[in-house]
Amino acid sequence: MKYKLLTLCLSAALFTPIAPVLANTDNASDMVLDQVLVLSRHNLRTPIVNTGILTEITDKKWPEWDAKSGYLTTKGGALEVYMGHYFREWIDQNKLLADELCPTSSEDVYIYTNSLQRTIATAQFFATGAFPGCKVNIHHQPEIGTMDPVFNPIITNATPEFKQKAIFAMEEHLKGLNLKPGYDELNNLLNIKDSQKCKTDKFCDLATQKNTFIVEADKEPGVSGPLKIANSAADAIDLQYYEGFPLKDVAWGLVNSDEKWVKLNTLKNGYQETLFSPKLIAKNVAHPILNYINNGFVSVDKGETAKFIFLVGHDSNIASVMSAMDFKPYQLPQQYEHTPIGGKLVFQRWHDKQAKKDFMKVEYVYQTSDQLRDNAYLSLKTPPKHVTLELKDCPIDKSGYCSWDDFQKVMKSALQQ
Repeated sequence: MKYKLLTLCLSAALFTPIAPVLANTDNASDMVLDQVLVLSRHNLRTPIVNTGILTEITDKKWPEWDAKSGYLTTKGGALEVYMGHYFREWIDQNKLLADELCPTSSEDVYIYTNSLQRTIATAQFFATGAFPGCKVNIHHQPEIGTMDPVFNPIITNATPEFKQKAIFAMEEHLKGLNLKPGYDELNNLLNIKDSQKCKTDKFCDLATQKNTFIVEADKEPGVSGPLKIANSAADAIDLQYYEGFPLKDVAWGLVNSDEKWVKLNTLKNGYQETLFSPKLIAKNVAHPILNYINNGFVSVDKGETAKFIFLVGHDSNIASVMSAMDFKPYQLPQQYEHTPIGGKLVFQRWHDKQAKKDFMKVEYVYQTSDQLRDNAYLSLKTPPKHVTLELKDCPIDKSGYCSWDDFQKVMKSALQQ
């Protein structure tokens, strides 16, 4: 009988899945913030597409902007100053840097951006808010207006097999989305049935047109058809709202409920996710920036690189990094975009003094839709939103921490193509 009982116990042990070992960081006073890496999307810009196809799909006039296409706006600069101010208060609260007005060297702060106007300017305004009156170098390629390879989410695999698999992955992802309510809403907003595109090309309903996906080496994943057009239109409307255009001019006064905003942004989110979130594509296009993060933050010993690293790129960088690293699904309250303007992935390396172990915490820090529109001042008392994120293979405890060793394994896996 004893033998049978032992056999049953051993069998149960062998066939019961091993639960992941969770971090245990109950005592906040034992936790010390050692290093932070922020991957930020640039702040508020003008629409990248504001003429051409957008004028062809509606008989209405689009509002005019007072800056070049794709440039950070003056308000976008102010919003990022506020974000910088908040982060400085958060840094001081957690004693990440020495108690001095200005960081003393690149050992304290390192800022690196893509070499476009909107990313460089975002970094400059962030530094102004975080370190006012201080000389903080903004690192970027000298030729402004060209994509830095680290931030350029282009396909690097030129094989026919990869192209076939990538196109299939995008098609399958799109099949799983219900974009018809968004297309119908946008059809009505644009009055597309009376547009030039309808009259000349019989393009009268976004929901019935065909999408064609494009995968070419040294180019971003792409699509032609209604998804691309809808993304450009929804993006332009979102930006009108954020910039503070009179409500009668935001989508001609026709987006007047949360339900309509949600429908519109399913198109924008669907575009971003379909092109950059399929794992095969994400690991390929995000590899340069993942490699940079690994070499400058994950695989180095503490003290070898700056305590606060600030990277400024694009929504495509954030979307592909999150997919490649296998973050679990998340929601951003009071925000319709999944990778919002000015939003930041904040990777935090903490040390537990009692356990003598390191832990990782990742948060999405972002301004709500109304904080953006209202140009809301940010501080510890009036903060941006924080959402704690979880990686599939780095389980978190109730305080949001996961094992640093597990996080390193996640990064190693993300870098494998």
